[in-house]
Amino acid sequence: MPLHGLHHYTLRPVDLEATKEFYVDLLGLEVGYRPSFAFPGYWLYTGGEPTVHLIGPREADSDLPPRAAGQTGLLDHVAFSCTGLAAMKAKLAERGVAYQERVVPRDGQVQLFLKDPNGVSVELNYPDSEMRSA
Repeated sequence: MPLHGLHHYTLRPVDLEATKEFYVDLLGLEVGYRPSFAFPGYWLYTGGEPTVHLIGPREADSDLPPRAAGQTGLLDHVAFSCTGLAAMKAKLAERGVAYQERVVPRDGQVQLFLKDPNGVSVELNYPDSEMRSA
């Protein structure tokens, strides 16, 4: 059975609310339906699909070491396909969010790399056609 795509990824953020605000207010994901689990959290949607799950403290995690921002374990980064490069760069500048910009040599795709409140790297990928307008 082949894989067909990423369904979602889950973060155990240090600060649940700050992380939700980052993904919703800055990146434009939407808070959506989430079953009523016995622990706090959010399901964040993009294009009608639950993409990012945020989970707050759970009793089942009590044996895990405490987390601190920047300690992401083996997770290196998450990436999104995007449009609206100029608008995102303006929003990042307005909010003082640091980022790195790279252009993929092979196809000219523009990538913006930034960190969420937990130190997780987020990669935003824009088509090369947006390079001329940004």
